[in-house]
This record gives sequence, C-alpha cells and structure tokens, in this order.
Amino acid sequence: MTIALTGATGQFGSIVAESLLKSVPAEKLVASVRNPEKAESLRARGVDVRHGDFDQPETLDAAFAGVDRLLIVSADGDNDTRIRQHKAAVDAAVRAGVGYIVYTSVGHADNSTLFLAPVHRATEQFIIESGIPYAFLRNNWYLENEIGSIQAVQAGAPWLTSAGEGKVGWATRRDYAEAAAVVLAGEGTENAVYELSGKPATQAELAATVGSVLGKDVAVQQVDDATYSSVMAGAGVPEAALPIVVAIQAAIREGALDIESDDFGKLLQRPLTTLSEGVSEMLNGAKA
Repeated sequence: MTIALTGATGQFGSIVAESLLKSVPAEKLVASVRNPEKAESLRARGVDVRHGDFDQPETLDAAFAGVDRLLIVSADGDNDTRIRQHKAAVDAAVRAGVGYIVYTSVGHADNSTLFLAPVHRATEQFIIESGIPYAFLRNNWYLENEIGSIQAVQAGAPWLTSAGEGKVGWATRRDYAEAAAVVLAGEGTENAVYELSGKPATQAELAATVGSVLGKDVAVQQVDDATYSSVMAGAGVPEAALPIVVAIQAAIREGALDIESDDFGKLLQRPLTTLSEGVSEMLNGAKA
C-alpha cells in the first residue's frame, strides 16, 4: 500500500509524515510537494519525493501515480483559488486511479457559517462526485492559531476578543496531524466523516488556561467587531486580513466552532493534548 501526502513540508503535513514514518516503511510513502528541494530530509529517509503543484495540474498525474491512499491537505489562499486548486488535485487523483482520499476539511463543513466553509464544502462535493472512497477530517480549530493572542498576554496585554461566549473546539496541530496519519495508515473507514474537535471552550476559559500556564491573572476584554478590527490593525495585522480575523470572531460568536464529538479520541486511542499542555508547548517552542 502506497500512501501519498500533499503539503508534506508544511506545518501540518510534516507532522503527518513524521507520524507515518513511525509505522509505515519509508519506501511506501510519497511526498507530493511544490518545492522538492525543501523535502530533502524526507528523501534522505527513503521517502519518494515528487514534484506536485496544485497550480500545475500536469505535475499531479506523476505525483499521484501508483498511489493507493492520498492525503489532500487544504491549500492556502483566497476561496476561489483554493477551490480551483482542490478540484485540480481531485481530478488528478481520478486520473491516477487513487483508491482512497483523505481530505482536511473544517467542522460541520456542509452547513457551517464559517467564512472558510465554502471551500471545504465544495471540495468535499468534488471528492464525493469523483467516486473515490474518502475520509473527511473536519478539523475544528488549531490552538496554534491563537499564538498571537497568547504572546500578547505574555507581554502584558489583555485577552482581546469580540467572540463573546462562543465556544471553540481547540486542539493542537499535532493531534490533528496524528489523527490524519491514523486514517491514512488504514484505520479509517470508507466514506467516513470525522468531526475532530477538542472539548469546546470559551475565549475566557482559554485565557484562564493561558494565565495558569504563565502564573498570572489574565483580563479578558470583550469588544465589538469594529473595535476588534481597529486594535488588530494597530497591532500590525495587514488591512487585507482584517475582514478575515473579524469574520473568525463573528463565526465563533455564532457557534460555528462549538462542536461536540468523540471522533478525535476514537481515532487517536488516547486523550487529546490538554489546552494547558498545548499552550506550554507553544510558549516553550517560541523561546527555542
């Protein structure tokens, strides 16, 4: 069984590759990457590194050739670009005769109000229509997405949010990636949807966890979206990204990421990394 993963040199894909190498022979792994030179460490360990670029669909045919199970890691960029790129990857998987697709989606992608959801909803539909058996990993939210707020608190700022009492199923990137590796290694079932979410928590609860790790009280400052946007602009967030960060807060406030599910633990066969452990690891990593 040959397993391929896209984005193998990225923050998520590199952890998936590392996890797979613990249980899958390197010669059975294919890394499809836009810049093969960045994957020399994988090549040195025996992984078959291939050039695969979502913007150059012709490269994907060779990248996916002979692959039994394929992880498509969702791309970065605006929604239209991502939908086009994902469609190219699914089409190439069909041409290559791939037997199983694992896709990193988002929580409740089929009906979520999150501004990212249309990309994932469209991609899930492409995969369903392809006829290839699949597993959708509907990842809730990376704890690592909050590193800016955590570091601001560490520097003495309050925890700023416009998300109100909305809850998020935060979990670490490593836990999400290790769950993907489990499914890719053959533990996933055909045409499965996994809602991968940590225990939902509010912004205030996460701020209290951060305070516990730092050994300090953390004030939570609830503001409206306009104020949040203004403060983020002052903190250096690019103007083009401001609507995105505000939309995330609004979606959380509306409950888009308040998802209860035990799928995560069932896949990992262990407890998730706690928010406290995750925050500690992030802060220690930032010091390194």
